[in-house]
Order: sequence, then structure tokens, then C-alpha cells
Amino acid sequence: MRKRMGWLFTLMLSLALILAACGGGGSGTSEPAASTEPGEAASTEPAADPAAGGSGGTLIVGRGGDSAALDPAIVTDGESLKIAQQVFDPLLAYKAGTTEVEPALAESWEISDDGLKYTFKLREGVKFHDGTDFNADAVVFNFTRWNDPESKFKFEGDSFDYYDSMFGPAEARVIKSVTASDASTVVFELNQPQAPFLQNLAMPPFSIASPAAVEKSGADFKANPVGTGPFVFKEWKRSDSITLEKNPDYWQEGLPKVDSVIVRSIPDNTARFNALQNDEIDMMEDLSPDDLATLESNPNLQKFNRPPFNVAYLGFNVTKKPFDDPKVRIALSHAVDKQGIVDAFFAGQAEPAKNPIPPSLWGYNDSIEDYPYDLEQAKKLLADAGYANGIEQPLTFYAMPVSRPYMPDGRKVAEVIQASFAQIGVTVNIESPEWATYLDDLSKGEKDDLFIIGWTGDNGDPDNFFYPLLDKDSIGGNNYSQYASEPLHELLVKAQQETDQAERTKLYEEAQVVIHDDAPWVPLVHSTPLLAASTKVQGYVPSPTGSEPYAEISIQQ
Repeated sequence: MRKRMGWLFTLMLSLALILAACGGGGSGTSEPAASTEPGEAASTEPAADPAAGGSGGTLIVGRGGDSAALDPAIVTDGESLKIAQQVFDPLLAYKAGTTEVEPALAESWEISDDGLKYTFKLREGVKFHDGTDFNADAVVFNFTRWNDPESKFKFEGDSFDYYDSMFGPAEARVIKSVTASDASTVVFELNQPQAPFLQNLAMPPFSIASPAAVEKSGADFKANPVGTGPFVFKEWKRSDSITLEKNPDYWQEGLPKVDSVIVRSIPDNTARFNALQNDEIDMMEDLSPDDLATLESNPNLQKFNRPPFNVAYLGFNVTKKPFDDPKVRIALSHAVDKQGIVDAFFAGQAEPAKNPIPPSLWGYNDSIEDYPYDLEQAKKLLADAGYANGIEQPLTFYAMPVSRPYMPDGRKVAEVIQASFAQIGVTVNIESPEWATYLDDLSKGEKDDLFIIGWTGDNGDPDNFFYPLLDKDSIGGNNYSQYASEPLHELLVKAQQETDQAERTKLYEEAQVVIHDDAPWVPLVHSTPLLAASTKVQGYVPSPTGSEPYAEISIQQ
């Protein structure tokens, strides 16, 4: 299907295939999981045979939190984007269980020798859910909307954080122009080469929305999504459920396999697992490690391991005292017992983290020496920073109100850190506003002093961790620490433009040294997220990116 990809596409594909997925039943120890080949789908226990499943019926999925909004272009949270993957399609997608790029709304593409021009041939005959045509003009409309800070389709309160993170801020865009040469051909011209460009385009935030629906709904589009995806949005009961119905005209023949999907928000891990055991839901995310033994003893349930492609971290708001001083940040890094957290809350399904990227990702700098848990050293370093008696002013510590793949219970982990900090004279008050408010507050950086959050990689490239989370361009987006380092910025921009992977690896290794020395974060853990389902669920393949389309799932009748 692909035509004349050129040397740069070959490079892009090789980058995607580096990801080593974790096999089913992985221990999550300090050894990087490597039971499958790079780019291979994660295994399940027991293995699901898609051919054995029936079709039709309703798939009911239980998750820990509600979506913040249903327009994928304006969100950054996984709960929102997992709905987007059902309703929308991007130009490119990831092969099931991997970050290998494959065609989606674009059937094929060509890349110029200088890496500055990408020409995509679009799939013909595709309709949006509102009956309007998908074509090159629709692609141009979407990218223009995201690119133009003054777009009339950027509604009050909206921000296109992923676009800014992946393709640069308004004053330094990677994408120079997007034009339609005919109804089925769209051309991207870049200001400079971007090594992970194809990987980026396959991300759910860059899925194509119906221009007519955006124009019609205006600011309400965030609650009334219209795409070309396998499922059509039906209803959103806030903090309760989202209902999707089968798209009878979906361009992939035979998909989706179920008639409808209901995604229920059940914040409590135990309640969610009880719902699965009671046959109230068919599948659940973020299984508590405490429930693993019960799951494995139930013959009516099956376990899935999502590849450990994430990081959970304790972040410092570096714009606020005392965290504007790296000496204080390093001191507190010594007061976090990472192994104790893994032992207490992850049942062996995680490993302590020392870098912002997981060990399974190329570019990982294993020579970094972590700050060991040492309360006496923490006290000494605080004294050296001018806080011999500790930090008397109570600090606001944001702890996640929902379970996440990288952190089953953020509140309990925050309480453990709170107790350790108290031993060195640092008082923190834990707050857990509701999820959408939590994310908004972290983005603005006004109410929190320190916080727990995390990230699951989107596309198999190190840039997807470093640039959106720690570059100065991403302040106001996903750079919740408000951290700005010119040396780091120079390394990350150079790595984006470099096409030789060996050279990019060196740049990312240097970047990790800068981050370690500045300590805007305390990397906590890399987890192996656990999912569970009824044995009636067939054809499910978990993605390392944290969510996947449900189109291939069937329910055995």
C-alpha cells in the first residue's frame, strides 16, 4: 500500500520498532522487561483468540475517572484520549500492540529527500458521522485550527497543548504549511526536519474532526464529538458513563465487532474490580496490584499486562520558593523511598525510576546514579540550602484523585511521602481536587507547590517524554513543573532535527544528565499496568501508549 516512502520513512519506522514490550506476567523488577521482540504486541493471560469471539452486543468498560473533554485536540489526559480513539481516526495509526506506524485515513505517503515535504494520499469514500465527506480540505481545516493561535475555532478555554508540544510553539512551528492539492491529496511542508514526524501524526490528539460539526457546535464540540471512527458518540453522563454506538459505515470492513460501548467511571479500584467479578462490566483498567491474586484464581476472568512504557513522578513547582533552588529539590529527592513505594503499592508490578523515560525506550541513560533514600543526607542538604530547621511554611501537595496506569493510588503514595518529609521538618498538606480541575491547576501552576502525576508514552520516541514534559516551550501545557532550562532546550531541539538515531541517543543521554542535576522531578516508578476482563472478551490487544481502539474486540455470546 505504501508508495515510494524514501529514506526518511525507513528511519522513522526503525525508530518505532525499538520499543520493547513487556510480556504477560512480567515481574516489573529492575531488569527491563524484554520477553517480546521490539514492536511486538503485548501478550495476554490467557491468550485471546479473536476468531473465537462472537459479534454484536455491548462492551462495558470500567475506568478510574471521567474524561475532561471529548475534543481530542484540546485535552492531554488519557481518560479523554481513550474516548477519542473510538470516535475519531488520525491520518496514521499504530499497529495493534506496538508503536509501528501504519495507514489510517491516509493510505500512503511520500517524503522528499530533504525531509521537508510529506505528501499523503487520503482514503476516498470516507464519511464523518454527520454524513459530510472526509477529504483533504477537512485535513487542512483541522491543522489550520490547531496551528493558528487566533483561530475562530479555538474557543474560550481551549488550548492545543499537544500540537504546541509536538510541533512547536506559535513562534517556532515545525509545520510551515498544510495544503490540499486535490480532494484526496494533502501536502505538509516543514520549516525543519522532524525525526518523529510520522510518529507524531499517528497520535490521537491529531485525529481529524468534522469541520461542519466544529462550525455548528462551536464551543460545545468538546461535548459533542464527530469523527470518522468506528464508534459514534451517543451520550455523556458526567462522572458516570459515556455511550458509543457502532458506526455502520466505518471504512474498515467488518469493524467494529460490537454494537455499542459503554465506558463507565468507577473511581474506587475495589468497586471497579467488584463490578467486573459481578458481571456488571466486561473489562476494567488499572487493576489494583492487591487484587492480582484474586483475579488469577478466578477462571471466568483474564489478565492483561500493558507494556511498562510510562513514568510516575513527584514534581516541584520550580517557580515557587523553596523549589526555585535545586539544592532543595535534590534534598527532598533523598527523602523519597521509591523501593518502599513499589513494595507497598505495586505488588512487584513496577520498578523504581531514576530517569524521565522508561528503560525499555532507546536513549535511556543507565549511567545516571539515582539519589538514594537517605533522610540524614536530606536534612544536611536542606541545611546547606539555608533550611537548617526544615521548611516551616506548610506546602500544598496535590495528589491524584483517580487511579492511573502508572499510579494505582496517588493519595496513599502522597501520604507516604508526606510522612517522610515530616521527618526532615517539611510539612505538606495534601489536596485532591476532581480530575479536570487537578489537571487545569497543574497546567496553570498557581495552586500547587508539589504534586504527583505521570505520563504514558504516546508514540515510541523519547521526544514524546522530554519535550512535552520538561521543555520550556511546554510551560502552560504538560510541563507542570514550570521548568525552563536553556541547555536542555538546545539539546531537545537538536535531537528533534537530527535524523541519525545514534546521534539522537547521545543527545538524549546528555539531556538526562541536565535533568538529573536540576531535579525538577523525583521520578518515582515505571509500572506494568494491569488490566482485567471477562473471558467473554476476545480480540483485545493492549497498547503501550495507554489506550487503544475497541473496534477489534468482540463479546463471546
